[in-house]
Amino acid sequence: MTTKNKGDLAEIKACEFLKKNDFKILKRNFYFKGGEIDIIAYKENTLHFIEVKSGNSFEPIFNITASKIKRIIKGAYIYMKQNRLNSIPFCIDAIIVKNNSIEYIKNITL
Repeated sequence: MTTKNKGDLAEIKACEFLKKNDFKILKRNFYFKGGEIDIIAYKENTLHFIEVKSGNSFEPIFNITASKIKRIIKGAYIYMKQNRLNSIPFCIDAIIVKNNSIEYIKNITL
């Protein structure tokens, strides 16, 4: 299985997790100049821009760097502007898929 296939599978599992927890998936793989946001979801009047990381032989959370978070924030503003959602609160979250378990980390920061 390729790295892309593993990443796609992790994103599918992340979306299933989010749906079970009452999130509405608005967009997957939102591309913008300089990056991508894996999942954009909505719950309780808040937009969630979610980075998905997976791996079994290491801690995937360490692949979310300060520069990655800055790119996600840039993408969040682009998405919100394109969709005229400027007045809605948002946060940057992470979902870690490791050894068939899912960890949801809300509001990651630099």
